[in-house]
Amino acid sequence: MENANTHPISDLVDSTLQSLKQLVSANAIVGEPIRFPDGTTIIPISKISFGYGTGGSDIPSKNPGVHFGGGGGGGGTVEPIAFLSIHEGDVRLLQISTADNTADRIVNMVPQVFDKVSSLINDAKAKKAAQAAETIPAPPVEE
Repeated sequence: MENANTHPISDLVDSTLQSLKQLVSANAIVGEPIRFPDGTTIIPISKISFGYGTGGSDIPSKNPGVHFGGGGGGGGTVEPIAFLSIHEGDVRLLQISTADNTADRIVNMVPQVFDKVSSLINDAKAKKAAQAAETIPAPPVEE
């Protein structure tokens, strides 16, 4: 124990949380990119779930804190849920499982809707530029 006023359970909780902290990192959620010869990059996306429990008890005695018994433990899972596919500037989310509810379906549609809206805007700009080019008279040619 670091401090005489610190209860042994706090050391047990700190130790358990530090161990779990080492297991959970950003690299476990968004994996390392995998590059293919054709220029495609795949990035795995995972879901991490974990839990822990800690408990202890002081055994009654004349010297509190001397007779302490306790334990702690934790566990976790890493579940792959999707992959980001990037090819020639086109980004797609490839899900492993299907959406179970309306909110999930809406969130999953966002990238597709964004792509369609961007395409419509680009098409409208190109059409407007083509119309503007047709209406501008050519400068006279001097002989």
